[in-house]
Amino acid sequence: MSKIVSATVAFALVAVGGYVWADINDLVPGYLTNSAPIDPARPFPTVTAATTTPDNSTLLTRADGEGEVPSSAKIAELAADFAADEDTLGKSVAVVISDTFTSEQITAVNADRPIVIASVQKILTALAAMEVLDPHATLPTTVVQTAPDTVYLVGGGDMMLSATHGDPDAINGRAGLRDLATQVAAQLKLTGQTTINLYLDDSLFTGSTTGPWADDIPPLGYAAPVQAIGVDVGRKEEGTYAPRYSDPAQEAVKQFADQLEEAGISVGNSPERRVIEQDGYAAKIDDERVIARVESAPVGEIVDYFLKTSDNTITEVMGHLVAVERGLPATFDGATTAVIATLDGMGFDTTGVELVDCSGLGDTSRVTASLIDSVINDMANDPSYRQAVRGMAIAAYDGTLDDRYTQRNGRGLVRAKTGSLPGVTALAGTLMTLDGRTLTFTIIADDIPDGGQWGPRQRMDAFVEKLSECGCS
Repeated sequence: MSKIVSATVAFALVAVGGYVWADINDLVPGYLTNSAPIDPARPFPTVTAATTTPDNSTLLTRADGEGEVPSSAKIAELAADFAADEDTLGKSVAVVISDTFTSEQITAVNADRPIVIASVQKILTALAAMEVLDPHATLPTTVVQTAPDTVYLVGGGDMMLSATHGDPDAINGRAGLRDLATQVAAQLKLTGQTTINLYLDDSLFTGSTTGPWADDIPPLGYAAPVQAIGVDVGRKEEGTYAPRYSDPAQEAVKQFADQLEEAGISVGNSPERRVIEQDGYAAKIDDERVIARVESAPVGEIVDYFLKTSDNTITEVMGHLVAVERGLPATFDGATTAVIATLDGMGFDTTGVELVDCSGLGDTSRVTASLIDSVINDMANDPSYRQAVRGMAIAAYDGTLDDRYTQRNGRGLVRAKTGSLPGVTALAGTLMTLDGRTLTFTIIADDIPDGGQWGPRQRMDAFVEKLSECGCS
């Protein structure tokens, strides 16, 4: 496994600042050029397209088959012209456009060549998680009592705990450590126990916590070490891209100890790691010894969260949980093996696919555009997986597309996953044409010229806009 471009990170921080590097990596809004903006798009049409942003809960429930089928010849012409723009996109471009209603491919360029797709790769992890894990299941964080004065905080995969009370309307922060501590205090006080020793069991995940990522990724805020428990995805302070703790699980147990103290339970030791079985108990699955429990948001909502926000850490957590469910090691290697095996078992062609992580943050993964296209079509047409497509960002509305298409005709009609790494920009998802037909698109350029993301993103958005306008007959 290779490390992602640590040297590039350092260069970016020195040359143009950490925020610009985050923009390159598709992690914050903004563009990387001082060039004049493109000419304004023509006014948003008022014929058959929505004049306001549609309700994101209904975008995929329309009668896709009733719209006019676009001309394959015209779409092929648009795709060929797009892929030939070497000045903007470079020489390595892949394109696939399909009719979502029929899942039939309309046109393709380099569709079967393995290519770096950056965060678009999260789509594969999303489908694997929806297939292997119960979308309605939640991730437990429990406290297990193994002796009158001994309790364990046990991580079940929730790295989005709140340090205080949980919020029933949130995804990040659905479960809270203060609520957990309140339950523990109530149980212990029933027996008069007010002083305990506290340990952390986060053994659900094993191996390296950062896999192929460079060591400076957590301090720079692009991802946290992947562990079985964490508060606010390991952030040290508020802010989407705030620096992360080097050991989020250990920080979580420290914060839990503070919550216990506030609830009237003294912690007599400095909380440290210990696997429960070392005390002779198989207590993780012994409900009689579980004295407190809080639950995360459902898996389906977590999938929505990482697709919309492009959260690298939570994507990897889901990949690790897929590995656990399939009986594989809960490591980066186990997770990527589990995702590919799941896709294979579902009948997808994974020829040439190589994954070093589940999020696309690693820069040596290779995936074909045709696989992404097939996966999106499968998710869009199967009610069991459609929630994952609905979790993608909506153009000019939310997530990583909230600042794109704001003056383009695709706003409100495009739902997609973005992807960016140094030298890579990608976009894949679905769109509704003005004639009411849904198309699936995957467009990737993994060797873009120097100059940053502005030009390639504008070129991609303009191409997708033309598709959304297309009756093309």
